[in-house]
Amino acid sequence: MKKIIALHFCCFTIQFLFATDSTHIFYNVKEYGATGDGKTLDVKAINKAIDEVSKLGGGTVYFPAGNYLTGSIHLKNNITLYIDQGATILAALVNAENSYDEEEPGANNKYEDEGHRHWHNSLIWADSVHDIAIIGLGKIDGENLYKTSVKNTRQTANKAIGLVRCRNVTIKDISILHGGWFAILATGVDNFTLDNIKFDTNRDGVDVDCCHNVRISNCYVNSPYDDGICLKSSFALGYARSTENVTITNCQLSGYDEGTLLDGTYQRSDNPDYHFLPTGRIKFGTESNGGFKNIAITNCVFDYCKGLALESVDGALLEDVTIANITMRDVVNDPIFIRLGARMRGPADAAVGEIRRVIISNIVSYNSASNYACTISGIPGHYIDDISLSNIKMYFKGGSRLQNNIITENEKEYPEPGMFGKNPAYGMFIRHAKNIQLSDVEFHFINEDERPALYLNDIKGIYMFHVIPQVKDGVDAMLTKDVSGLTVVQSPAIKNR
Repeated sequence: MKKIIALHFCCFTIQFLFATDSTHIFYNVKEYGATGDGKTLDVKAINKAIDEVSKLGGGTVYFPAGNYLTGSIHLKNNITLYIDQGATILAALVNAENSYDEEEPGANNKYEDEGHRHWHNSLIWADSVHDIAIIGLGKIDGENLYKTSVKNTRQTANKAIGLVRCRNVTIKDISILHGGWFAILATGVDNFTLDNIKFDTNRDGVDVDCCHNVRISNCYVNSPYDDGICLKSSFALGYARSTENVTITNCQLSGYDEGTLLDGTYQRSDNPDYHFLPTGRIKFGTESNGGFKNIAITNCVFDYCKGLALESVDGALLEDVTIANITMRDVVNDPIFIRLGARMRGPADAAVGEIRRVIISNIVSYNSASNYACTISGIPGHYIDDISLSNIKMYFKGGSRLQNNIITENEKEYPEPGMFGKNPAYGMFIRHAKNIQLSDVEFHFINEDERPALYLNDIKGIYMFHVIPQVKDGVDAMLTKDVSGLTVVQSPAIKNR
């Protein structure tokens, strides 16, 4: 009798969850006309479900197993999209007939890349809404976001998810395959949570721009052509706004061939389309008007991609950053790249930015590319300040010859590892910086390298404790130029001072 009662209870619960009147918890898109057959355009049915549930005060719009071919989906207040296991939201070919929205008027400036000024040209978008979520173990497939049809061709929708001026947003457990130019672009979004998402995409995984109170955790981001997790602070809102109070934890970044994270093959190819090598990294500062503060990055893995990049080139104040417990393997350029520049893409009265109070600790990197090294570089008269690196062990491929140590400044150039040419050191290059600390840091090469482990230029105050560089016989462990306040303690290969 108890088993029969339990069975009846379960059946009642299922019926309750997936019915369609105003008393129900889940609202099934198929009850609003969606087919899920992968051939019929379901965009009107999906948006009808969202509209009607929104009028009821909100709720969960449910996608059962199936393939939902669609154009632009409009999120509204208090709406959750639940994409169940076996369900795929499939981007239709981008044309007028498939109900993709036009780009809305942008910020009307030239201070950031064009793609950062538009959100409505996305597969799923939300503008000035609150308390929304996209959850479930299903998938978003945006393979068609780069394509247009010959008939009625319109500009290409280029984002899987676009969010602007929203608050209280959660995206959890889904997978995104072929995410377009941005799998997720979030601008001016506060109280933003990303958890347990698998990105396997052709360009940026997630861009967090001008956002406050952000938590990114337990995500796999594979993006061979562009950045994995990228923090920005652009002028896209029409004014400068910082990105602050951000945690990134327990994430994995990679640059495998697109699609091979989700299929479990993790392939690496010498694809000629990799103009900048596999990317897939954590970076912040390419768009850097509003600044960055209170950023914590912990417990992350980098595999076959670029390394960490912290940049301010448009007047941003980048401060109070801690990075810890990072392991890297087969990094294709600098494991750590910190750059203060003066591109100054912003209002004419903006001042050069600052980078200060950054702590990086507990880093292991193996088989990093030749010709690169860790780089910390300001510009003349503008010093990167108060940087601490500790408990770091790095192995570089090595095998490079000594070169001319005249390194160009490139003050106004786009910030990117390799922008100064071949690095004069195989381990770490520091220039235009002050108050630097290196503690328990080791540099090794796999193949014998003729360059010194460290090269210091225009430094005001640097303390080195237990720094252990591997060096080729007859090669100085460290070269210096215009360095004051240098203290070296318990570092046998470097003359104690």
